[in-house]
Amino acid sequence: MTTYRAPVKDYKFLIHDFLRLGTKDDLPCYEEASSDIINAVLEEGAKLTEEVFHPLNQSGDEEGCTLKEGTVTTPKGFKEAYQQYVDGGWQGMTSDPEYGGQGLPEALGLAFNEMQVSANWGLAMYPGLTKGATEAIHAWANDELKSRYLPKMLTGQWSGTMNLTEPQCGTDLGLLTTRADKSSDGTYKITGTKIFISAGDHDLTENVIHLVLARIAGAPEGMKGISLFIVPRNTVAEDGATGGNNGVSVGSLEEKMGIHSNSTCVMNFDDAQGYLIGSENKGMRAMFTMMNEARLGVAFQGLAIAEVAQQNAVIYANERLQGRSLTGEKFPDQKADPIMVHPDVRRMLMTNRAFIEGARAFGLWSGELADISRQHKDEGKRKEAVDMLALVIPVLKSYLTDQGVESASRALQVYGGHGYIKETGAEQFLRDSRIAPIYEGTNGIQAMDLVGRKLGQNNGETIRALFLMLTDFIETHKDNEKASKHIALLEKALGRQQAATMWLMQNGMSNPDNAGASAHYYLNLMALMMMGYFWVGMEIRANEMLETGEGDASFLKNKIITSAFFFEHIMPETASLRYKVEAGAKNVMALAAEDF
Repeated sequence: MTTYRAPVKDYKFLIHDFLRLGTKDDLPCYEEASSDIINAVLEEGAKLTEEVFHPLNQSGDEEGCTLKEGTVTTPKGFKEAYQQYVDGGWQGMTSDPEYGGQGLPEALGLAFNEMQVSANWGLAMYPGLTKGATEAIHAWANDELKSRYLPKMLTGQWSGTMNLTEPQCGTDLGLLTTRADKSSDGTYKITGTKIFISAGDHDLTENVIHLVLARIAGAPEGMKGISLFIVPRNTVAEDGATGGNNGVSVGSLEEKMGIHSNSTCVMNFDDAQGYLIGSENKGMRAMFTMMNEARLGVAFQGLAIAEVAQQNAVIYANERLQGRSLTGEKFPDQKADPIMVHPDVRRMLMTNRAFIEGARAFGLWSGELADISRQHKDEGKRKEAVDMLALVIPVLKSYLTDQGVESASRALQVYGGHGYIKETGAEQFLRDSRIAPIYEGTNGIQAMDLVGRKLGQNNGETIRALFLMLTDFIETHKDNEKASKHIALLEKALGRQQAATMWLMQNGMSNPDNAGASAHYYLNLMALMMMGYFWVGMEIRANEMLETGEGDASFLKNKIITSAFFFEHIMPETASLRYKVEAGAKNVMALAAEDF
């Protein structure tokens, strides 16, 4: 049986002491979010995820979902756990109060999202998909549709999905064939098949509200002819009453490597009544509201699985007796020392720790950007936050999910052969982790999005703003006696990122394959640069708190130790990544296809 403890102490440090989110009085979402409320949310969220969600994680994986006579059933205990989630009012936590939400900060919602996924990824995905759907409806639907659908979705009474992928099209959505035929009453008849639909159908809610991409008859070919529709599984009357089936059915459940407890469905739409969101042929614009929401959530999934895998590996490393310490036995009264004494075991666990805590700070900062982008009183500040968030989302989605897999793999390695055995639960963490680099846009697509679209947005103004943010930080703190060594290493990483950016500008346009071949390395270089920025910032703040006697001294000292590990064992990778960026496409593209 695995265990899980929510990282409440770390989140309190990040929210109150490091990012100081509670001081953001220029954002309405913080007006009611006092320190006491934030702490209460973190602590109650911890109880729900530790005591209700996590005990169902392994059993849910073993049982999986079943499809019988067109009805999907979730694993034993899921329905009751989901009802506790609903009863606690968690679904609408960060949503618009006008439709029943609580209007709390998005950053706080991301913290709770991490807890849910760490505790039980499969269960967490049901409300997670609803969150993305409600954001798109809120941003793009008309007032009548918002009033009809959002209240019940924000309570969790109804759930939501995203229906994009078809058998013949995944990344290239311009190839989709799902059809939307306009009816005389202004609604549309939706016909087609979608695959890989997470939480596509289940028994947790009384209705499932599908957001479906489809092509209206006569629409332009390709991406320019795609529209987005609300298609409820069961009909919804104008007064919100639920009726019979709406021509929506489950063709099959996908058999998957991981996340067995989440129902990944083939969905069939047969003249299902749909309601247009936004304008005809503008579905891609609305879809990206869902996708950005989802990609940020997926980034936190990578962090979340690393956290729970690490926790269980640490417990095992302290209990498993094997061999003696290289510097002499540490537990002479036992037949062997715990494997925690071995440097290579500690190398793996420290690598995970440095990733997890740095990524958590990076991710929470992105939540602050999301709050600023939606609510800041200054329109210019909102626009800057929108652009910065767009720049860093592909970095977060790709790097955090890749490292989530690596962290789960390292955690399994700590167990040795016992990690490969199902009983310990370590192999489930690794299996579950592997989907995150794939869905919501593969990580290769994230890298291409970064170098192909995001670097050039606003004529490069946003990437320059990011560089300026780091430059100002370095200039401000370069004389900090305790952190000066790491500030210097951050400055070197920034220089490598700037040089790699210049190389891409000079060589990517002349030969687009250079951009494609270098994109993955460039993204990872940016991720490490940003991790360095947050690590040295946390280190400086921890030292300040120690000097003034604030906080838990042991916790703060461990932050400083982990920061040193990051800069000495992980940050040097920025040098090789710059070299890889500048290697370009020559050797990547040299072999003929038939020679592979």
